[in-house]
Amino acid sequence: MNVIAKRIEVEAQAEKASNSYLMSIVAIIVGLPLPIVNLLATFIFFMANRKGAYYVRWHCTQALLSQFVLFMINSFGFWWTVNIILGHKEVDNTYIAYLFTVILVNIIEFIVTIYAAIETRKGRHIRWWFYGGLTDALVKPSDRS
Repeated sequence: MNVIAKRIEVEAQAEKASNSYLMSIVAIIVGLPLPIVNLLATFIFFMANRKGAYYVRWHCTQALLSQFVLFMINSFGFWWTVNIILGHKEVDNTYIAYLFTVILVNIIEFIVTIYAAIETRKGRHIRWWFYGGLTDALVKPSDRS
């Protein structure tokens, strides 16, 4: 493979890896009130790239893991809020603290996701604190890489 073709392939992989993070950002904007939208969009992108190059698979997996955890956190808050609206529960300090935490986690996730999208597009490997090790355990290099 010549140098130009190799460089084009590396750029394409970096773009796909970056898109795995951008997919979750777009999903957040489109489906803000429903936590499942983010997870589904990231999962669909993951499935489309699960047999791609190692770099792309790795970043798609890391993005999916982060969205799964965010889905769990957001879903709990969503249904707690629905129960309050329906009158089954009351607003208390625990709910307010959880809601504050959910908002803070979402803001941090949004910022880190944008950063990861930018850096992976440049070809830099970004490992998130919790998800990086888990992603390493799930995604192994193969002959396709």
